[in-house]
Amino acid sequence: MTLSSRNALRTSAAALAGLGLAAALTACGPNGTPHSAPSPADLRHVHGLGVDPADGRVYVATHEGIVTPAGDGSARRVGDSDDDYMGFTAVGPHTFVASGHPGHGNEDEPANRGLIESTDAGRTWKVRSLAGEADFHALDFAHGTLYGYDSTRGRLRVSKDRVHWEDRAELRALDIAVSPEDPDTILATTGQGVSRSTDGGRTFAPGTPPVMAFLSWAAPDALYGLDPSGTLHRSGDAGRTWQRTGTVHGGGPQALTAVSADRVLVATEDGVYESKDGGRTFTRLIAA
Repeated sequence: MTLSSRNALRTSAAALAGLGLAAALTACGPNGTPHSAPSPADLRHVHGLGVDPADGRVYVATHEGIVTPAGDGSARRVGDSDDDYMGFTAVGPHTFVASGHPGHGNEDEPANRGLIESTDAGRTWKVRSLAGEADFHALDFAHGTLYGYDSTRGRLRVSKDRVHWEDRAELRALDIAVSPEDPDTILATTGQGVSRSTDGGRTFAPGTPPVMAFLSWAAPDALYGLDPSGTLHRSGDAGRTWQRTGTVHGGGPQALTAVSADRVLVATEDGVYESKDGGRTFTRLIAA
């Protein structure tokens, strides 16, 4: 995920390895500058998926705002912001966190928004910390702690209160996932494969195959990985072995969130898909 590319995720492990995964996704305008005027909800550039635990509604973070399924295969915009939302994560009822870049008409804001938070299900947002300093391309919330991959520094950062941050390991990664059982076990997707930390992200072992683009850890025995071809995999042993569960249509995988052990959300170039059977079958919620 770079600031200069607007292409979808490359579909070969070789491309991912060459780019170190940090350049795999569309995200932002050149050099982190605000993007151009908004268009209707652009599902070709999805940067995060989440479910509000208050009501089960699906939310989709895009390059041009937050949207939610309208029920007829289309998307409805949430609020009036066309900001670029990166690292979008639901952390509680009606409460979301993200990072990203200001949209059209907000050129006075810092190019990197740091950590932002919404407590009204994405309608409005406020900066919590690191404005102008950090660009979190991946966020994960576990054990009452927020873990973020800051692409500006190529570093994992951790916060208990979303204001004060501890810097941990430097690495080149696209996505991260924290064990729901052990706060010291963190996985990261790299161009060489999945990299593991067993000390809370202070150090990471070299990545090992298979190469995954995205990870989401819903339960101790339900770690999901989405590879660059759009094939979904599941691991019951913390990523040591993987089993293929199915393939998502559309190509160009862009985001993955495992809501539970059986419910999985995936975004590809042609829309947002949901599985309720652990990735064996998918239904398209929104068409791109």
